[in-house]
Amino acid sequence: MEESKFNFSDEDQSQKTNEMNKEAAVEEKKQAVKKDAQGLFASISTFLSELLDFRDDTDRDATIAAIKADISFKGATAWILVCSIMVASVGLNADSTAVVIGAMLISPLMGPILGIGMSIALNDIDTLKKSLINLAIMIVLSLLTAFLFFRIFPTAEIITGELAGRTKPDIRDVLIAFFGGLALIIARTKKGTIASVIFGVAIATALMPPLCTAGYGLANGVRGIEGGFDNFLGAMNLFTINTIFIALATFIVLKLLRFPMLKYANSKKRRRIAQLASLIAIIVMIWPTVSFVNFITDTRVKADFNAFIKNDINSNPNLWYQERDEDLDAVHKIINLHFNGDVSDEMISALENNKKKYKNIKDFELIINANKTRSADMLNASLNRAYADLDQKDIVIKSLQDQISKLELKVTDLNKVLESNATDNNNNSVSFTMLSKDVKIRFNELEAFGYAKFLESKDFVTIDTVDVANVRWKLDLNDSLVLDREKKLQLWLKNELKVDTVYIRRH
Repeated sequence: MEESKFNFSDEDQSQKTNEMNKEAAVEEKKQAVKKDAQGLFASISTFLSELLDFRDDTDRDATIAAIKADISFKGATAWILVCSIMVASVGLNADSTAVVIGAMLISPLMGPILGIGMSIALNDIDTLKKSLINLAIMIVLSLLTAFLFFRIFPTAEIITGELAGRTKPDIRDVLIAFFGGLALIIARTKKGTIASVIFGVAIATALMPPLCTAGYGLANGVRGIEGGFDNFLGAMNLFTINTIFIALATFIVLKLLRFPMLKYANSKKRRRIAQLASLIAIIVMIWPTVSFVNFITDTRVKADFNAFIKNDINSNPNLWYQERDEDLDAVHKIINLHFNGDVSDEMISALENNKKKYKNIKDFELIINANKTRSADMLNASLNRAYADLDQKDIVIKSLQDQISKLELKVTDLNKVLESNATDNNNNSVSFTMLSKDVKIRFNELEAFGYAKFLESKDFVTIDTVDVANVRWKLDLNDSLVLDREKKLQLWLKNELKVDTVYIRRH
C-alpha cells in the first residue's frame, strides 16, 4: 500500500478538543451566573423577610390580654365614647374635618371589634359572646348620643359634605376599614407599648363618622324629614361593612401569626357553639361581600359612563347634552341621555359604536331623547336673543332719528343765517324759508317751489334784475286751473316781494 501524502487526523482531533474546551468554559460561566443570581435572589429574599416579617416581634400573651381588656364598655370608657361621639357630631354638623379628626383621637371604639376578630381566630366562644354584647352596647350608646344631638340641633336638616360622604359607601371606605384594621392589629401584636390612642384612630376613622351620620338620619327620620331614614340605612350599611372588614383584618393577621386556638376537652356543646358562631360569621359576611362586589362594579360602571360622556358627547360641538341624575341606571343597564335639538341617525349609530369601547357599559341600552325640531329651551333662548336684537335696533333707530332732527334744525339755522346775510346786503331781499312756507300754505297744489333773481340784458348793454319763480304743480290739475293759480301766485309774489314784475316758470 502506498502511504498517504497528506494526513489530517491530528489536526481534526486538535480542533475537536478546542471546541469541547470552549463549550466547557461557556457552561462553567453559565453555572457561575446562575450561582450569582441565586445568591442575589437569596439576599433580596433575606432582606425582604427581615424587613417585612413581624412574627418574631410578636407578644401573643400580651396581645390577647390587651384585646380582652379593651372589650368591656363600663364607667370611664362609656363616658369617653359619649364625649367622642358628641364632638364628632358637632364636627359633622359644622362640616369641620378638623373637629371630626379630634373626636377620633379620643374614641375607644376598637375593643369589641378586635375582640370579635380575635375570638373567631382563636375559637374563643366566651370572648366572642362578650365582644358581641359590648359591640351592641357601643352601637346603641353611640346612636342614642348622636340622635339626641341632631334632634336638638335642627340646623342639621341641611346635610353637610362630611355627613353626605357617609351615606353612600364605596370601595374607598372598605379599603380604609380593612387597612386601618390591619395597621391596628399589627400594632397591637408588637412587643412593647404603643399609645392606645394611636390604635383607636385607625378604627375611629372608619366607625365614628358612620355612627354619627346614622344618628343624624334617625333624628331627621323621626322628625319627618324626607330622606332621613335613607341616610340612616346608608350610614349603618357603611358601619356594618367597616366593622366586618376590620374584624376580618384582625382574623387574618392572628391566623398568619399562628396564635394558638383554644381547645375544649370532651365538650360537644362548646363545639356546637363554635360551629354556630362560624356559621353566623359566614352569613354576616355574605351581605358586605356582595356589597363590596357591587361597589367595585358600580365604581367601574360610573367611571366608564363619565368617560363616555366626556370623550364622546361633551367633546362633540354638534351635541347639546343635558345632564340629569337618572341618566345612568346601572340596575337595569340603561343609559338614558337627553339632548337639546335634533340628533341624527348617523350620530346615534356613532354613539352606539363608541359606547362599545367601554368594557363596563358596552352592553347597556342607549336611549336617546332628542327633539326633531329645536327644543323649547332653545326656542326661548332664540326668542330672547331676537327680542334683544330688536330692542337694540330700536335704540339705534331712535338715536338716528334724533340725529336727523338735530341736523334738520342745524340746516334751518344755517339757511336763516345765509338769508339773513343776504338780507343785510340787499334790503329788498326776503327770507326764502318764510316765503316757501307761506307759498305752501296758500297754494297747496304746489309740489315744488323755487325763487331767484336773474340778471338779464335785452340790448347787451344795460343789465336788469328779474325775479323768477320756478314751480311744479300736481299732475291732476287741468291747464285752466293751473293758469288761474299761476296768476294768483304772481300777484301774491309781487306784493310779498314788493317788485313790479315776477316771471313764473313751470317745469
